Amino acid sequence: MDQYALALVGAGVTDRVVAGERSVLFDFITLLGRHVWTTTVEDADRFLALQRKRGLAASTIYNKAVVLTGFFDFLTVRYQGDVHALTGHVLAHPIDEFNRPACTDSRASPRVPPTTGEVDTLFTGWRDSLAHKRKFLTAARDYVAASLWRRVGLRIGETVMLDIRDWHPELGEHGKLHVRFGKGSRRRGPKIRLVPAINSADALLGWWLNEVRHQFDDDYANPDAPLFPSERYDSLTGHCERIGHESLRSGLSDAVATWLPAWKGRLTPHGLRHFCASSLYERGMDLKAIQELLGHAWLSTTTSYIHVHSGHIDHAWTTANQRVTARLSEKEH
Repeated sequence: MDQYALALVGAGVTDRVVAGERSVLFDFITLLGRHVWTTTVEDADRFLALQRKRGLAASTIYNKAVVLTGFFDFLTVRYQGDVHALTGHVLAHPIDEFNRPACTDSRASPRVPPTTGEVDTLFTGWRDSLAHKRKFLTAARDYVAASLWRRVGLRIGETVMLDIRDWHPELGEHGKLHVRFGKGSRRRGPKIRLVPAINSADALLGWWLNEVRHQFDDDYANPDAPLFPSERYDSLTGHCERIGHESLRSGLSDAVATWLPAWKGRLTPHGLRHFCASSLYERGMDLKAIQELLGHAWLSTTTSYIHVHSGHIDHAWTTANQRVTARLSEKEH
């Protein structure tokens, strides 16, 4: 297990992913109850069946099967000979074409976001209510974070890890956010990118940093302080801790329940990321530009985020025909 973890670290896999894989493997070994090299396909069958009985999502079960596959690939390639020489046992791969779960594709059930009017209703009500909130600072923080999901499509994990120094108003026309903890592909480390503060995100960040952030604590002048702090203080430093994922999720959930109740329990931070892609596309932004904004490695991923209203295709067809007609008229003249 230690050698496998070391190999993952050597490949650039993050500590969080390594810890997650170790947890899955220890669960499997505990259920196995004997030496790992004696594992059979029936043991994997039993493990995966138990995950289904627990009611886990299909994607979670698929990911656990991927972890088992990677671990036993590692054992077979590196230690098949040693295991056989020491124990006389031939390693068998427990995941095969019969028990391997089908790959779950999120595009099969797309996260269709609310309409532009609905999102405007949500954020207008949320914004107007800030001045009357008993806990203004945390309410404002949750509103600004959610606005970044809506306006520039940040992931919640990227938002949480932003520091004050990551905002560069001097870069470009609108300023840029330095996202240092973007989601990497194939379990590799963070993917870094610069996100332009378009779609009024620059004004929003200016308000946050100039009017609100300094009210949390006196750490606001420290460039390494979190852009979005918690109201809780670190006992060692005396400064605010970094906000967590669940706090931001809860802030959005409460706002949705109040200002957009039809979407209660359905609108998530990732749903607002889908809304950002869809709304920018409807307003004419190029797909390639949206891909770069969201930090996708593949354009096909970006296209799965685009959900347009029923009249969009008709409008695009009419506009295209008008352009063709205009060109033909110019040539005739």
